[in-house]
Amino acid sequence: MTIQKLFKAGAILMIAALVTVTACKRSDKSTATNTGLTNADDNGGYASDNAKLEQNNNDVISIADAASQPSGASNLRTTSTYPTITLVDAGTDTVMTIDFGPTDHLCLDGRYRKGQVIVTYSGHYKDSGSIHTITTNNYYVNDQQVIAHKTVQNMGTNSHGQVWYNVTVNDSIILATDSVISWTGNRTRTWDSGYSTTTRLDDVYLIGGTTTLKRANGHVFTFDIAASDPLKVAVDCPYIEAGTVTVSSTVFTTGSRTVNYTYGGGGCDDLAQVTIGSTTYDITLH
Repeated sequence: MTIQKLFKAGAILMIAALVTVTACKRSDKSTATNTGLTNADDNGGYASDNAKLEQNNNDVISIADAASQPSGASNLRTTSTYPTITLVDAGTDTVMTIDFGPTDHLCLDGRYRKGQVIVTYSGHYKDSGSIHTITTNNYYVNDQQVIAHKTVQNMGTNSHGQVWYNVTVNDSIILATDSVISWTGNRTRTWDSGYSTTTRLDDVYLIGGTTTLKRANGHVFTFDIAASDPLKVAVDCPYIEAGTVTVSSTVFTTGSRTVNYTYGGGGCDDLAQVTIGSTTYDITLH
């Protein structure tokens, strides 16, 4: 199967922007005097660690997406001839290996990569029941090893006639200090608009589900997206446009936190709010 056939068949793993709580900072217009959002401890460190995992999660999937397009490796060009892309038919599956080589190579986004991203296709992305799996093999980004295992299954249509996917995530990062942060869970991904067009830029997804973050210090945080208020993610917007996330942990002394991405009007902006106990902060996402 050629890269062109994969592209035309819609086998594009667009799970980008599955962000729950990104690394954030208080803006100058914060409505609170409490300084609980720091990255030095668990008050804010969970957000920083989650951002690392989210960034690499999205990065791996974006690499798989770019490699499946007709221009292939040119979308991922480094300062050398890497990466190389190979396709192998394995029965009913197709395995695509994106190889950045055994040593660091500087990529166009300014990050160094080495190792492999491996995508296994079982059916086309838009086919009901199709399954796509993304894994890594000795894959490093800026000297941090990214260990990924994601499975995306097309679940057909819901009661509103929308195609939706079940996404299973089991990722971890080995930091330069040899400490490990991990991220597991399940997400639902509903294709809200843009399904019937050939362009990706009008695609909008609604994200739900629950994931768990385990920090290097052993503390555990749960990120829950309510089905009644899913995250709204548009391909042509770098930010989450709407939705709320509840973050809970036994290390929180003031109960769970709530992150509201609809704040600011619910459009494509970097504004959000986080509520800790009775205090609400205005934050900007970066």
